[in-house]
Amino acid sequence: MEGLQYCNALFAIEKELANLPPEERYIQRLARSKPVMDALLAWAETKTASPKSSLGKALYYLREQWPYLKRFLEDGRLEISNSRAERSIKPFVMGRKNWLFANTEGGAQSSAIVYSLIETAKENDLDPYRYLVYIFSKAPGLAATDKDWASKLTPGKALARCRRLQKNSTI
Repeated sequence: MEGLQYCNALFAIEKELANLPPEERYIQRLARSKPVMDALLAWAETKTASPKSSLGKALYYLREQWPYLKRFLEDGRLEISNSRAERSIKPFVMGRKNWLFANTEGGAQSSAIVYSLIETAKENDLDPYRYLVYIFSKAPGLAATDKDWASKLTPGKALARCRRLQKNSTI
């Protein structure tokens, strides 16, 4: 149970640091999270368990992945967990079987592009439907007249008109 307590402490610290700018988050992580990480590794190095037990597997994973697990300490922009990244690829995993039935390679490519645009909208707190409407209405005219057309379709350019509506809000 002690290993879990270290992890819980790290995630509690991250929750407190969530709204800080990356530079400050980096400084706070070195002061607060690094000692917890060091203690976690020291604890893990003193433990022994059967390699096939749950604890043995967890200790092996911790030791093998340590360089990657501590990477969040190196940059305030990095997250302690990859949960958000995993959630963002879930639609691709769910759609994998559907893509087997794309009639053409071009159809599969188009589907992947649309999924990517939807996930980009979500990641930038935009309404995916509004963002797609924005892109599909603006892109055809821009592509014919402007060499730098793609930069005009980024989420930052669409923020005001595509922002997600809050509950009890109207258009």
